[in-house]
Amino acid sequence: MNRRSLPLLLAAALTAIASPVLARDVTDPELPRSLTGDSPVAVQWTDPEAFSDIRHSGNRWEARRGNWVVQIAQYVRQRAERELPPGTTLDVTIRDIRRAGMYEPWRGPQMDHVRVIKDHYPPRIDLDFVLRDSAGAVVADGARELRDMGFLSRSAGAAMNSDALRYEKQLIDDWLRRDLRPVIAQR
Repeated sequence: MNRRSLPLLLAAALTAIASPVLARDVTDPELPRSLTGDSPVAVQWTDPEAFSDIRHSGNRWEARRGNWVVQIAQYVRQRAERELPPGTTLDVTIRDIRRAGMYEPWRGPQMDHVRVIKDHYPPRIDLDFVLRDSAGAVVADGARELRDMGFLSRSAGAAMNSDALRYEKQLIDDWLRRDLRPVIAQR
């Protein structure tokens, strides 16, 4: 063994040891399917195993890794809490997620774990929601299919953002601005 291969061997060994701890599977049936905690915004999601992002990602194993479903749900809660007047509640059920980009395994083994962002791989989120006023009456509800076919053409701020979920978060911001803000403003 030469001196140059030692750092590579050490890095490989550390990765092999740390991988089971770091690699979280979003489809694990033991994981919760909703956010906990006291909030006027309740967010739950269906089984991520059926999400388009995992079924059509180009790399099911890589798409399952991480905590991205919970991060998107937390973002929905955080942003919606800012919009809701006191006493108002919002229930959101995320039915499907397709993150922006796709794995392109045909690029070879060195690139099969890299999510490639192109304009023909837009983000999508399908959800159901129920907005209730302080008396518990339903103010707005429905199913929404959030899409942004021009997600790469939007402001440079999003493109320069290093958040891996920036395009999905834009969908949520657009939905809140377009659907919920006007209903809340009328009350």
